[in-house]
Amino acid sequence: MAGAAAGARRSATAKRGSGSASAPASASKAARPQARAATPPLEHRILITATLCLLAFGAVMVYSASSPRDLLSGSGSGTASFLRYLVFGAIGLIAMHVLSRRGLAIFNQRLVTLMLLGSFGLLVLVLVPGFGVQVNGARRWFAAGPIQFQPSEVMKLAIVLYVARFLADHPKRMRSFKQAVVPILMVAGPACLLIVVEPDLGTTLVIVFAITALLVAGGIPMRYLGLLALIGGALVLVMVVAQPYQRARLTSFLNPWSSKSTAGFQAVQGQIALGSGGLFGVGLGRSVQKVFYLPEAQTDFILAVIGEELGVIGIFGVVCLYGMIAYAGLRTARRAAGRYAKLLATGLTSLILCQGILNIFVVLGLAPLTGVPLPFISYAPTNLCIMLACVGLLLNIASPDTPRLKVVGDSRREPAEDRDRRRRDRRSRRSGAGGRGRTPR
Repeated sequence: MAGAAAGARRSATAKRGSGSASAPASASKAARPQARAATPPLEHRILITATLCLLAFGAVMVYSASSPRDLLSGSGSGTASFLRYLVFGAIGLIAMHVLSRRGLAIFNQRLVTLMLLGSFGLLVLVLVPGFGVQVNGARRWFAAGPIQFQPSEVMKLAIVLYVARFLADHPKRMRSFKQAVVPILMVAGPACLLIVVEPDLGTTLVIVFAITALLVAGGIPMRYLGLLALIGGALVLVMVVAQPYQRARLTSFLNPWSSKSTAGFQAVQGQIALGSGGLFGVGLGRSVQKVFYLPEAQTDFILAVIGEELGVIGIFGVVCLYGMIAYAGLRTARRAAGRYAKLLATGLTSLILCQGILNIFVVLGLAPLTGVPLPFISYAPTNLCIMLACVGLLLNIASPDTPRLKVVGDSRREPAEDRDRRRRDRRSRRSGAGGRGRTPR
């Protein structure tokens, strides 16, 4: 009996030893799927990489484009625009980080409605003399010292959020032009009208292009889209004819060298900068056009400075980074869970790309002057923060936080070490109960 009890104890000890030895191996196997699940998807990594590269490159180019003129004007050490770019870039990065974690939860329907109403109020207020600041004939900004705020940038994001939600909640309305387009025009029409009055035709065009992309993604028939294009083209033509400065921009676009000292001056200087750069550029910081000739070198025409200093190679690198954002954004829209997330990812990607393409076309002489900054690179504080917020929402859609529920009591899904431990505990309870029962005998 004693020998049998000793043998039983040795076998139990051996089983416990083998179970404890297999525990780390099974634990490591269980940890591998969790590590794989925690790895962000490809589009998430591409978005972060491209955005940070554009930000770093933008900081370098803003300093290069703004410091010589600031020094010559005697307005400081030449780092004022560069430091403000860094401050607003940091604010935008914080917003991007927060929205990448809880973006869809933060921008609920109530907050989007408040954003729309607040943006409408600010757009009306900025047109009132004494509140809005007039720069180069346009009244688009509120100013507090060196800090300027542009409400039309907030309106861009609010309209994309509203249209994406409307199209997601009413998919069957795409069959009727009146039911699909009229509710959107009732919100976007007055907003675009207020932005045009500032005047800011470039931002209006970006909003229109983003809404068009959302309608296409929402499934609007092509005949309705063609009708909208005709209406929009007619309205743009009326605005160009009605406003003298827009008419001058259109005529200078058709032949900029005929008005190279008046309306076509900026376009001509931009083309000279691009031509001077050639394939590899004259070198970083060595641009001549940015110092003496090119207006708005650090804002709307910063791509011309890139072309002069870094050549065609520099412009090609910028276009490749925007191409990465396009690929990651559209991949995010395709893989997103839910109609609203798909439409919102499409709208946000279109908002970034339409603005970038419009700026590139203007600098290259393929579109009339519009006054739209280059996303993430130009010195435009409000636009920089809004663009980074858009990237934060895209990151949130690309890596949704979906909670996983565990099935309790299903032994088939239990880890191996838990099953072994449960069997050992049950066996020890039986032997202890049996031993206590046999003792009185």
